[in-house]
Amino acid sequence: MTFEESIGNAKNAVATLKQAVGRVIVGQSNVVEEVIWGLVAGGHVLLEGAPGLGKTLLVRVLAETLDLRFSRIQFTPDLMPSDVTGTNVLILDPKDRTGGSMFAFQRGPIFGQIVLADEINRATPKTQSALLEAMAEHAVTVAGTRHVLEQPFFVLATENPIEMEGTYTLPEAQLDRFLLKIMVPSPSEDELVEVLSRTTGRAIDTQAKVLTRDGVLSLRALCRDIPVAEPISRYAARLVRASDPTDPSAPPIVKRALRYGAGVRGAQSLILAAKAAALTEGRVNVSFQDIARVAKPALRHRMIRGFEGEADGITTDAIVDALLTHVEARPSNVAREREAAK
Repeated sequence: MTFEESIGNAKNAVATLKQAVGRVIVGQSNVVEEVIWGLVAGGHVLLEGAPGLGKTLLVRVLAETLDLRFSRIQFTPDLMPSDVTGTNVLILDPKDRTGGSMFAFQRGPIFGQIVLADEINRATPKTQSALLEAMAEHAVTVAGTRHVLEQPFFVLATENPIEMEGTYTLPEAQLDRFLLKIMVPSPSEDELVEVLSRTTGRAIDTQAKVLTRDGVLSLRALCRDIPVAEPISRYAARLVRASDPTDPSAPPIVKRALRYGAGVRGAQSLILAAKAAALTEGRVNVSFQDIARVAKPALRHRMIRGFEGEADGITTDAIVDALLTHVEARPSNVAREREAAK
């Protein structure tokens, strides 16, 4: 099978997945598409929106359509790290006839393949930190023993806006582990009417599995194989460098509103998400438009506002828009000089 044929098959698989999710989820097409970018790229996704917008339902429906092991963690203020990762418990030794005991590791809910971290910002930072190793290294260390998580491993976390009562700000290290942060909007009038029609009648049948474990792993491998031309990589690098308020190329709004820019992981996320966007549309390479499309979900949670930015109500989305306007989508001077030298 040629590379182009593999890309075509991947596009069909993603279309089938979107159709299956759409049987339950009303509207939110952009949200569904961006979540699938995270799944295909092999990164974790954070969904933010007010309660009742279907964030948890979306994750559950996605888990039903994938032949993967699903687990859910309901984050609360009294949740402990061991409730997430698991712990060693004392049990009777079945091999010891004298009634001796032994320690055995009891796995926590993090040992799933699709893990729903529901209302993640309602737990304390101490408990949130239990996810750091799992999300970064796909492993969990308990009592000095490292346990490798089964692949594919995909964390979908939901959070309520920080203005809501009983929430904690996610630490920067935790936010940086998410490939994408997706904002879930309120439904339109027509969408709300359709929601009422679907949720106040008979229950919808359970979704059929449309992608297996091997299918998901194949999509992820194919996503990594999509080539990115150097001018595209340099465009992503210029966007990230321009988000640094200490960089001479930064626009005035960045220097005024930000304390820290997106960083290296921001650039990596731009490229990976752009590859996923190209793959889901059946294209064999990444374009400048792909970088622009994924810029907000890839960067909005990686930039830290300063006092003036917060006081003036300048959102990170507004800063990304300014970056896209400020940084031209064209080959850089370095790339042009190299082409001229050839």
